[in-house]
Amino acid sequence: MNVGIIPARFASTRLMGKPLADIGGKPMIQHTYESCLKSRLLHEVIIATDDEKIAKVCREFGARVVETPKDIATGSDRIAYVASNMPLADIIVNIQGDEPFIQGRMIDEAIEPLFFDQNVNVSTLAKKVTTIEDLNSPSIPKVVFDYHNFALYFSRSPIPFVRDARTDQERITKYDIYKHVGLYVY
Repeated sequence: MNVGIIPARFASTRLMGKPLADIGGKPMIQHTYESCLKSRLLHEVIIATDDEKIAKVCREFGARVVETPKDIATGSDRIAYVASNMPLADIIVNIQGDEPFIQGRMIDEAIEPLFFDQNVNVSTLAKKVTTIEDLNSPSIPKVVFDYHNFALYFSRSPIPFVRDARTDQERITKYDIYKHVGLYVY
């Protein structure tokens, strides 16, 4: 069984109540949840939250919700808490609650490597940086890969450093710089 778990926390340090932010008449978390339902490879989608307001809103639009303790520090820890009570889950997908425009096929693309290679235990997605705003934004994590497409490190700073680039525009047009998509498959 493949389970998608969306961690959602009200007390975000960057934007309080972010999962409930209105996007086109729906809360952000609802957009993320509905996008996850379009995955062909997920059998179940769960929202993991420590907040009663978020839980209530999510139940109102039909989501399965697991309430987690408030002292859980990170989204990954919230995922582990929920996953520890799911012994029949073969694959756990951590979908960030602030990815309202993630597509079902993207989730499937991240899951597939675990089907085809027994040596792959974790998978994620990245996309080429195409704007200077994305390159310099600290809210967009960047990732550097080795020659086998294994992530070496992540940073909110522009990486890799390109010594010979004279401008940010040259950096993104002449060099491969990637941003991380908020999705992890275990």
